Amino acid sequence: MAILTGDKARQILENLKALGPRKLGAMAIIGTLVVALVGLGAWSLSRPSMEVLYTGLDRQDVTRIGAELTEAGITFDVNAKGDTVSTPFSATASARMLLAEKGLPRSEGAGYELFDQLGSMGLTSFMQEVTRVRAMEGELARTIQTLKDVRAARVHIVLPEPGTFRRETQKPSASVVIRTDNAEAFRSADAIRHLVASAIPQMSPDEVTVLNTDGTLLASGDDGASASSTKQLGMEGVVSRSIEDSIRRTLAPYLGIGNFQSSVVAKLDTDRRSVNSRKFDPEGRVERSTRTVRETGQSNDKQADKTTTVEQNLPQQADATPASGNESSEAKDRREELTNYEINETTTQTVSDGYDVKRLSVAVVVNRKRLTDSIGADATPEKVDAALAQVKALVASAAGFSDSRGDQIEVTAVDFAANGDSMEPVAPLGLGDMLMRQSGTLINALTILVVAVLLIWFGLKPAIRTIVGAKDGAGDAGSIELANAGMGEFGGGGLGDFSAGGFGGALGFGEPGSGMDAELLEDLTRSQANSPQARLEKLVDFDEAQAASILRNWIHQKEAA
Repeated sequence: MAILTGDKARQILENLKALGPRKLGAMAIIGTLVVALVGLGAWSLSRPSMEVLYTGLDRQDVTRIGAELTEAGITFDVNAKGDTVSTPFSATASARMLLAEKGLPRSEGAGYELFDQLGSMGLTSFMQEVTRVRAMEGELARTIQTLKDVRAARVHIVLPEPGTFRRETQKPSASVVIRTDNAEAFRSADAIRHLVASAIPQMSPDEVTVLNTDGTLLASGDDGASASSTKQLGMEGVVSRSIEDSIRRTLAPYLGIGNFQSSVVAKLDTDRRSVNSRKFDPEGRVERSTRTVRETGQSNDKQADKTTTVEQNLPQQADATPASGNESSEAKDRREELTNYEINETTTQTVSDGYDVKRLSVAVVVNRKRLTDSIGADATPEKVDAALAQVKALVASAAGFSDSRGDQIEVTAVDFAANGDSMEPVAPLGLGDMLMRQSGTLINALTILVVAVLLIWFGLKPAIRTIVGAKDGAGDAGSIELANAGMGEFGGGGLGDFSAGGFGGALGFGEPGSGMDAELLEDLTRSQANSPQARLEKLVDFDEAQAASILRNWIHQKEAA
């Protein structure tokens, strides 16, 4: 078999050499074109349609986007300019969601880098002002994106136009649009307002508006009137979630996750209180000062009798005595003592700016099946009620229950509805589902196969037939004439039928379209000088089995005759 294979390979090489360089070159060109066309068709049909994902990107964003898409296993393509990224049509939506989650594209070239791209010549004051505002917006957006839970941000700044003859000065204002995962739980709106207001001169936080991409207003300048109610609602939500988490952590080891649900409503008192108190301690007095005043006095009052008489006009006599009048005397003695004491005084001022829990309402539903399973086979209503009472006690302790506030707690055991959480095996895909999922691939494969067959059948085969057809025809005619002339000499009479229509025809060598090897016919034609025996040996070597069968038939025909 190895020798036969070697002979066939040698024969193929000889046949190729016999074609000549022109025909070999033509066959090589045709084969190359066919392979190229088939490969190009397969590549074009199997290539998915691409859709533009983002355009107008800088190289840093393209690099980051390419890294994220490669990590996610998404095929992408970048244009020759390097600023457009394209992905398959079926993966465009998922790619945009993935990049939005990662905060891409960031467009970091919109900050103060804008001044690097501008020349100092030919710029008007308006262009410089616009560039400055854009740079400030880009820098602020870049800083806001670094905050927690902020995926993307855009800032719009309105600066007042300078003017001389104006009575009122216009204040600058700004608007910030951010994209967050959860707008309700976002607590950095006030921080963003103060950040923007601090970066722009003469801007107050009240002039900054912050909103989410879904249209939710997070903070605005008119929040002063509703700030108290908004703050109260936010604090009530935080307290309610905190109590729910505490209840969940308490009941999860006992009942298991998914076997209970809790709901907490907290009413808070967020009024601001200021209490001033003064306390005096009489027992702790201290003598501060003492004042003593002592007064002593004496006075005599004597009044003569001044009645007008004749005696008063007479000359004074030595022994004359004055007439007596009224006489009085007074003595005074006073003592005053004043002592000042310092009394201990305590002044207390209490300012409360937090909150007080006014009332709690807690509702807990427990899966009855899980509760009865935990009790055991002898689960009676009394035991179920006792288990519920135990659960209620745990809930009251976890929630900080207080009777004085009027708190309410309700714990009920119910049968939970089936919500599809049971782990059931997924049925395997049927043949029809698999074919439908792979229909696109099958259609592409069949299209490629049909194109290849058509190219080979209508392109390669006619071309080869055209190249070797003329020479094959000449070889067939020469071999027929040679066989008719030479076989008669070899057979003498009994083998006179050994010709293209006899032995050669029986072998299928002279018949049109019989597939006789062209090189063999050419060899027989060129070797006319050889003996009929040599030519017969070549025919037998070409197909020994068929030659033996034909000789056997001849022998049987001769015996029958």
